[in-house]
Amino acid sequence: MASKVALVTGASRGAGRGIARGFGEMGYTVYVTGRTLAPGDAKGWDGTVLPGTVAETAAEVTAAGGAGIPVMCDHADDAQVAALFAQIAEEQGRLDVLVNNATFIHHQLIEKKPFWEKDLDAVRILDVGLRSAYVASWHAARMMVPQGSGVIAFGSSFGGSCYMHGPAYGAQKAGVDKFAHDMEHDLRGTGVIAVSIWMGPLVTERSLIAQKTNPEQYEGFIEAAENPEFTAHIIDAIAAAPNRDDLSGQTLIGAEIAKVLGVTDRGKDKPSYREMLGSPRPKNPAAVY
Repeated sequence: MASKVALVTGASRGAGRGIARGFGEMGYTVYVTGRTLAPGDAKGWDGTVLPGTVAETAAEVTAAGGAGIPVMCDHADDAQVAALFAQIAEEQGRLDVLVNNATFIHHQLIEKKPFWEKDLDAVRILDVGLRSAYVASWHAARMMVPQGSGVIAFGSSFGGSCYMHGPAYGAQKAGVDKFAHDMEHDLRGTGVIAVSIWMGPLVTERSLIAQKTNPEQYEGFIEAAENPEFTAHIIDAIAAAPNRDDLSGQTLIGAEIAKVLGVTDRGKDKPSYREMLGSPRPKNPAAVY
């Protein structure tokens, strides 16, 4: 059987890079997109240069056991996105999983300032992060619905339901949660499902810098943080779950649905934000809503 095909957007570094590696561990062919050709294009919270390129991520996917395919793509450019999906259709003839991860990260994101004291550019997360996820999902649905199967997944967080990093960030997370809910309505009966995953704290290049930059805010971070590969394994398990249609449209807390589906993070169960804050787990541990 040919390997499953996944597309992970915004995978030069961070969550996307780890999610792509996670699909590679399961033998997927993984298209990884990003804008970074050479290290130096992106910087951390303290101004240091962040590592990572699409080519490096693709090589890591292949080394993990899959087949990584890098594609330079600016998800603010609809023409480039259309060309990306045309390439996948021509080379693979199918798409099994789309992970909408590409997100504009403003350099002031974690600064403790009101929104009007941050640069107006912070609102670009609604262009690459929200609108871009809609565009990619539109293209994915046009491939998946005719084949009768597929998963459209959105990377999200608790910022969609509480104050986190300011209103632009919160609106983007709430928006992709709503995308999953409403896309399920349109996709129902097609064999394609849509889910939004609330990831926990993640071990990424930026988060490790944030831990050093704001030690009090990120105290105990590493002990509870998830490896981003974990999210790929969760999405794969959702795709194979007998109740996948019931999960479609849901906003799911990754660490909690993982326990329901028997998925671990490198052999360990991870606490969700809800558990870390001391809130009781809901009667239905799979769903936020």
